[in-house]
Amino acid sequence: MKIKTLLIANRGEIACRIARTARASGITPVGVHSQADANALHVREIGKSVCIGAGPASESYLKIDAVIAAARSVGADAIHPGYGFLAENADFARAVEAAGMIFMGPTPETLERFGDKASAKDAAVAAGIPVVSGAQGARSNLQEIAQEVRKMGLPVLLKAVGGGGGRGQRLVTDEATLVEDIEGALREAKSTFGSEGLLLERFLPEARHVEVQIAGDGKGHVVHLFERDCTLQRRHQKVIEEAPAWGLPRALLDEIAHDAVRLGETLDYRGLGTVEFLVAGDEYFFLEVNPRIQVEHPVTEAITGLDLVALHLRIAEGAGLGLVQGDLRINGHAVEARLYAEDPAMQFAPSTGTLTTLSLPSGLRIDSGVEEGDAVTPYYDPMIAKLIVHAPDRETALARLATALDHVAVEGVETNRAFLTALARNPEFGQMQVHTRWIDGRLDALTKPTQLSRPERWKAAAAILFVATSRRDADADPWTNRDTFTGWRLGLGGDAVEAGQRVTLTDSAGASEELRVGPVKPGDKYTVISENGNATMLTACEITPGRWRLSEGDTVLLIDARLHAGVIEMDTPEGRLIFRPATPLAFAGGDAAADRAVVSPLTGMIVEIKVTDGQPVAAGDVIAVMESMKMEISIRAAAAGIASNISVSNGDMVDRGQVIAEILPSEEQ
Repeated sequence: MKIKTLLIANRGEIACRIARTARASGITPVGVHSQADANALHVREIGKSVCIGAGPASESYLKIDAVIAAARSVGADAIHPGYGFLAENADFARAVEAAGMIFMGPTPETLERFGDKASAKDAAVAAGIPVVSGAQGARSNLQEIAQEVRKMGLPVLLKAVGGGGGRGQRLVTDEATLVEDIEGALREAKSTFGSEGLLLERFLPEARHVEVQIAGDGKGHVVHLFERDCTLQRRHQKVIEEAPAWGLPRALLDEIAHDAVRLGETLDYRGLGTVEFLVAGDEYFFLEVNPRIQVEHPVTEAITGLDLVALHLRIAEGAGLGLVQGDLRINGHAVEARLYAEDPAMQFAPSTGTLTTLSLPSGLRIDSGVEEGDAVTPYYDPMIAKLIVHAPDRETALARLATALDHVAVEGVETNRAFLTALARNPEFGQMQVHTRWIDGRLDALTKPTQLSRPERWKAAAAILFVATSRRDADADPWTNRDTFTGWRLGLGGDAVEAGQRVTLTDSAGASEELRVGPVKPGDKYTVISENGNATMLTACEITPGRWRLSEGDTVLLIDARLHAGVIEMDTPEGRLIFRPATPLAFAGGDAAADRAVVSPLTGMIVEIKVTDGQPVAAGDVIAVMESMKMEISIRAAAAGIASNISVSNGDMVDRGQVIAEILPSEEQ
């Protein structure tokens, strides 16, 4: 059956990516969106989209009836679920087929078999594929789970049977927190995946994560598109992915791929899927099956030259795979980094806000679901973009990725850009001397603030560009403005060196310095005085909009720069630099009483209140548990005392910075 209209039941970058291939294949794409996504990039890019409910995913993207109704209203022939949301929901697949449309994914029966981790493990055992040892079957009774964990011995991995994408996994390493860990795992399994069932598995401490991309025509013909290495993870969430798996014997990888194909053949697999394994030494163990397209599929596309979405469309239309295993070859090496709106300084908590600046480098593939000016909301995954680099070899690919990350500039939210850059340049990762828990053991070093080399001339240039732009754009002469909204003020010294504007520039690493910009001299020459008294004389000339020529003596430099939303952004040979003019009030001290106020660190939903009014608490005790952008966060007391004025309840939505309780001094205090 030829697909004419395709409904994309997803959002963000994957919806944009599917729409582009559909349109190139002569298929009309139609999107869906929540009220919170009414002006999202996927809505703008697809062009036609149907609103299916409110902001929370449970009231929109997870509503089967609403998605089916939207598809019917536009006359869709097929529905592509993307990844996440309803992609692995067997009931959704049945509803699509019952409505007379094509579900772009495996059969409902396959989804049931592979979507549940317990049954997927049983299928692997039946196929003779090695699996990680552990307790048999899924468990949901807290005491029974605790007893089984103690019998197995720590460490043990608790895995939600309906989990996926790194979610629904909790590592238990300490008997003291065993009950708390089990409670959290059961709660997350129920709230996120609709089932409290947990698998208990022996934990392999130093394994690599290798997954095999498979494709099947639904009639017994299954091929593999080689493997991806997803070992770099933080708390089971993939960070940097690559293809192929560097440093492992090809004979071992071929054996793993053969088992992945065999598993797909047992169920006449249809569509795209990923079979995931843990590799420890010369042994490998089945982990799970993701019966859908993966976030990291672009690295497979890069090394094979295939468009996986186009292949998926071909399979859905009944045209088969159009290729055999012998047609496939590996070309070069590809790496992908996931740029997220999250704050490494706050244990990678999601960061919400408007993207006032979003500049991404050229010369590589970028898949993104947002543009500058868009908002990162608390409702969905906070991914900003995927940066994909393809090169002849791994060393070159990692070097190009690191350079590309240097030229990423984001303002309005915190990001993991510096963290990704540190990983791309890490020598241990460069030699693949890593395992799935490697990042967790080195977080302090990997998240330590680092700065690009920023010579005095770059800071001087930032100050000059601001002054030059202000002189051009402002209604009033900036040299006469004593205080502007940016915090700049006119220096009142009588000396020619002292005269000029003063500005405190804060860079993206948080380092601040006050500079004095002297009066403009003939020929667009400026004098800039640093805090230590060093004077720099620069000539600055805008040769084309946004491109500047800077001269210092005989040295001439070309840079791209702009002043946008109060931020000075400069693209230099050393990377993309960000400077913010800061007002003196930005450094004012906080009220000591703030330690007594328990505030929400993010916008999200309160999952559980852990204390009651009048209850004594110690510093560090958990006051409440919240969920924001698919992540559970414990909100703790900063001081000891008595819990009071609890202003929220389970299920309440709260804003970042909202006071949810107070910790009053006890009588002894």
